[in-house]
Amino acid sequence: MPKSVAGPPVPELIRLAFARLQESDWVATQQLARQVLAQQPDHPAALNALAIALNAQARHREAAEGFQRLTRIEPAVPAHWMNLGTALRADRRFDDAIRAYARAAQLGEASADFFYNVGLLHVDRADFPAALAALTRARALAPRDAEICVQYAQCCYECMQGDDAIAALDDWPGFTGLRSDLVARIGLIFINLGEPGRARQAVERAAADPQPDADTALRLAQVWERLNDVAAARAALNGISTPAARDRLGTDLIVAEAQIAQREDRHEEACRLFERALEQCPEPHLRHFHLFPLAKSLDALKRHADAFAALTAGHDSHVAHLRLTGSLAPVERTPIMNITRFGCDASDVAQWDHTGAPGCAASPVFVVAFPRSGTTLLEQTLDAHPQLVSMDEQPYLQNAVESLVAAGVQYPEQMRDAPQEQLEAARQRYWSLVGRRVQLQPGQRLVDKNPLNLLRLPAIRRLFPASPMILAIRHPCDVILSCFMQHFRAPEFVFMCRELGTLALGYRRALDFWYQQAALLAPTVMEVRYETFVADFAAEVRRIAQFLSVPWDDAMLSPGEHARARGFISTPSYAQVVKPVNSRSVGRWHPYEERFGPVLEQVSEYLERWGYEGERGSTAHGAS
Repeated sequence: MPKSVAGPPVPELIRLAFARLQESDWVATQQLARQVLAQQPDHPAALNALAIALNAQARHREAAEGFQRLTRIEPAVPAHWMNLGTALRADRRFDDAIRAYARAAQLGEASADFFYNVGLLHVDRADFPAALAALTRARALAPRDAEICVQYAQCCYECMQGDDAIAALDDWPGFTGLRSDLVARIGLIFINLGEPGRARQAVERAAADPQPDADTALRLAQVWERLNDVAAARAALNGISTPAARDRLGTDLIVAEAQIAQREDRHEEACRLFERALEQCPEPHLRHFHLFPLAKSLDALKRHADAFAALTAGHDSHVAHLRLTGSLAPVERTPIMNITRFGCDASDVAQWDHTGAPGCAASPVFVVAFPRSGTTLLEQTLDAHPQLVSMDEQPYLQNAVESLVAAGVQYPEQMRDAPQEQLEAARQRYWSLVGRRVQLQPGQRLVDKNPLNLLRLPAIRRLFPASPMILAIRHPCDVILSCFMQHFRAPEFVFMCRELGTLALGYRRALDFWYQQAALLAPTVMEVRYETFVADFAAEVRRIAQFLSVPWDDAMLSPGEHARARGFISTPSYAQVVKPVNSRSVGRWHPYEERFGPVLEQVSEYLERWGYEGERGSTAHGAS
């Protein structure tokens, strides 16, 4: 029998230990628990308190040993097995954690906390469908628990289920356990989902915390950067000063500092930080988060071979990540730009009746292109005009198409017999969605800038036959390189952009579709060539204003200032569009020219059509 130790009795020590545990005083909890264990080495409550305190201090292996000991002393207590699984997960011993959680379930553990922890394990294992299933059960049991709802929403975002993520956070101010760091994370999720208004509401509440912790400061910095407030982002990061906090945030802090350095054009430092983040990222499917921004700074430093290597590795990692989320499988079975296989029938179009369709003034202005052709600059230029209002890229035209298809319309081959009420219902569906984003005042017109509405020309002509359209054109090789350098989210686009050759194929199919359908549907369209647009900006903007029949307004000449005041821009160009109009991106593909042989063959028709035929070689004009 152990020799008794002088001091407070065991019940009092246990009471004090759990009181300190509730206060998150891990050191005091540990000391008190060890005093009990010195008297009673197998005391379950003391072992439990000690293991929890160790786990909270990131001493996960020691914590797992404590919980393992508890499962031997009290093998029928499911909480011990659940806690063991959680410590093993934190120690990245995932198979052992699964077995511990399975045993807890066999013993009847079915709490929200249990399913939440199982969900986190599957997130760490990169099994996102399994994670979402577990977190769904956790949220069903605790629908207002802040931590569960935030993790569920994040998992929905990873699984490309944005609407579910937004719905999960709809009533976030009413959540229980709503700490400032969770509020800041809610803001970050909203900004990633293209909900800047909700994001601002969350970050303003988090920023009101007089003593924000390091996690809150980091998330605030990430949101401010995305809202183009680099100074606020830098200030938030500078507030994380203690070595312990910086060490605990680890790679997340390194990446945030790298992003700010990149925004400040300190590319040498950005490269060093992104490379450091890569050293700390052993999981191949996560490295793309660091490789794509690293390539951007390498390109800025004219380290083109290194940039291309980073991009190639980034695409491999991103494809691997999407396979783990389960979102890539249907894409891999579908031809690139499969939508371009389905066009209008000439005999059907000849009998379209546009009775009841809105006129030009009541129709959107559509800005279309292949992505990365300069549409964001065009959008901000137009949005600066008081009579034109844009809404960032939204899928609302596709939503209208889906409502037609759901009503039985064979889109796009047979639309002549679509009843007027179905066409009007589709238009109302479109405008009801638009109303969630912008409120048009009398005399204002909507600018719908979504590049890939290029592929929905049949819908535009059937629903809004009087709509003016702007087709943005840029040198095909600059477009393809820019797409290759982007960290897109849509699985179809990620898969297409994984190689220059597949990108060139998708580009050609998209533009072939546009010109084939345009020849049949005769849209009212103006082509805007990016290189001319940035070189002779004022004249080109006046030409666009005349095309749209809007009075001249000098505000259109300062799209960078307008974008900066607007804050959130949803596209990858958000950091570039706030700068003054310049031609730095013209000819950016030339340093990579040796890799563009197959691309030039694919796009030769458009080089000739648009007058780029003489700009194939590296002697062509343009910045690199």
